[in-house]
Order: sequence, then C-alpha cells, then structure tokens
Amino acid sequence: MSEFAQDFVAHLAGLHERNPAAMAELRRSLSFAPGAYPPAYPYVERFVRADSPAQDPRRLALYVVAGLFARHPHSAPRSLAASFAELMRRRGSDSIEKRFIALLGADAENLAEYLRQAVSLLAADDIGLDYAALLRDLGFWLNPRLDPEIRDRIRQRWARDFYGALAAEPDNSAVSQ
Repeated sequence: MSEFAQDFVAHLAGLHERNPAAMAELRRSLSFAPGAYPPAYPYVERFVRADSPAQDPRRLALYVVAGLFARHPHSAPRSLAASFAELMRRRGSDSIEKRFIALLGADAENLAEYLRQAVSLLAADDIGLDYAALLRDLGFWLNPRLDPEIRDRIRQRWARDFYGALAAEPDNSAVSQ
C-alpha cells in the first residue's frame, strides 16, 4: 500500500482523536459533490498536489475517503468488499449482496453515494475496512478518462474479495473466552 495513502488515513485517525469538529465537517461533506464543500478543505487540501485541477480523480478520492472515514472511523486490514461480505454473513440478508452488486455497477458520478450507503451499513454493525486500499481504488475508479478495462479489473477484484470472503470460514479468533 502506498505510504501516501497510509499517511492520509493516519491524518484522518488523528483528526478523529483530537478534532471532533473536523470530523463533523468531513461527515457533512458527504452531502456535497466530492471536493465541493469548502469547510472540508483545511483537512484534505494539504494532501492534494499543488498542480491538481479541481476535478482531479485523486483529489476527489481524498474527499470521498475523508467523508467516509468521518462517517465510520474504524479501519481494519480488509477490503471494503470483504467487509461487506462480513456484513452479509452477520445479517444473513440477500439484500446486502444486491447492494454490493449495485455498488459494483456504479459509475464515477454516483459512486460516492453508493459508498456512503455501504459505509453507513458497515458502521451500523461496527465493521471496519481498509481506507488506504479504498483510496487507491477510488483514484482510478473516479477517473473519467481511465480505460474502462482498468475500472472493470477493480470491480472484478472487489467481486472476488466479496465472494471469496463469503466462501471462507468466519474468523472466530476474536471471540472472547
């Protein structure tokens, strides 16, 4: 994982620990297009390259991940897809799979909304995810000039993570004795 993504997530974790007002602004930013809510700028723009245009996909990805982290500041060493599989396992609901498939079908214009809904569901069951990996993937997915084949590879990897995690035995090692 890139050191940049790890540093950004560490920055968000630090904000979570010491600045509840910042987290509230980042949560509120989810109601706007990524990067379009000026009160969130002080917490994200320091990670944006100086020569980046407003619609740079990496910049947009930073804002999406910042808002999602503020919504559910629970990092875990598993992908969003594997976390969603854990949610489906816990709830035993086919609607979770349908939501995941809808997420996979999202385009750059509505992906942030699908992710907000997905992370809200994970938050309800306190299931964390790897925000640094999500940041990396979104940097590609949100790029309208990207070769569609690359976006398809990300979708396929997410699908493999989801269905692979569903097929795997649940991890009961964290159960207290």
